[in-house]
Amino acid sequence: MTEEKKSRYTEAQAKAARKYLKETVEDIKIRVPKGQKAVIKAHADRQQESMNQFVIRAINETMERDR
Repeated sequence: MTEEKKSRYTEAQAKAARKYLKETVEDIKIRVPKGQKAVIKAHADRQQESMNQFVIRAINETMERDR
């Protein structure tokens, strides 16, 4: 018999988190050449950022420069 995986959150907490994310953020999916993801992650790690933080910063800095 298998045990159900216990969640760290109650269903109400999970629902609230989904609602919050739906109301506050949007997802963008990008595709990179094979191997590039590891290069991006390594760079972000060296900058002490998540990949998400790095990509957002790179986009914002590029848009500011292009003005």
